[in-house]
Amino acid sequence: MGRLILLNKPFDMLSQFTDARSQTQRRTLSECGLPTGVYPAGRLDRDSEGLLLLTDDGKLQARIADPRYKAPKTYLVQVEGDPADSDLAPLRSGVTLKDGPTRPAQVRRIAAPALWDRNPPVRFRKSVPDCWLEIILTEGRNRQVRRMTAHIGFPTLRLVRWRIGDWSLAGVSPGTWIDAGADHA
Repeated sequence: MGRLILLNKPFDMLSQFTDARSQTQRRTLSECGLPTGVYPAGRLDRDSEGLLLLTDDGKLQARIADPRYKAPKTYLVQVEGDPADSDLAPLRSGVTLKDGPTRPAQVRRIAAPALWDRNPPVRFRKSVPDCWLEIILTEGRNRQVRRMTAHIGFPTLRLVRWRIGDWSLAGVSPGTWIDAGADHA
């Protein structure tokens, strides 16, 4: 069995080690002092934060990233507005996005989690309420959480992936990582 690294990817960082496409140098995983030979098992958008798993084990990488295995991914999501339970119901049965219907998600309102400060902070507006949701998906389409919350009329302000399967961010600060060891199957 290979290595498994749990990284807390900061906001405004790419989920890759190099940035060949940009004229301006964007932040990459190379800043995090990761061991050589590990690669991301899946992606996390530049404007999203949280758990990114990296491994040197190709079979494990495929198992984590492949939607056929339905590894649940838990997101803490700050949305603009104050959705009622009836507003969240479509997410629980699945919504149809431009790339087709989503699988049903588990969604619940939660108290604001005790997270690190984001830099830059989320824009605050006195006249517009916001709230936090916990959303659990078993698929991972491009920008899926953001597209789902926008679809029901509550745009995402902040998105933190907290858990993938049994692995979580508990005790991992932004920009740091822990080695989950070789005994992770």
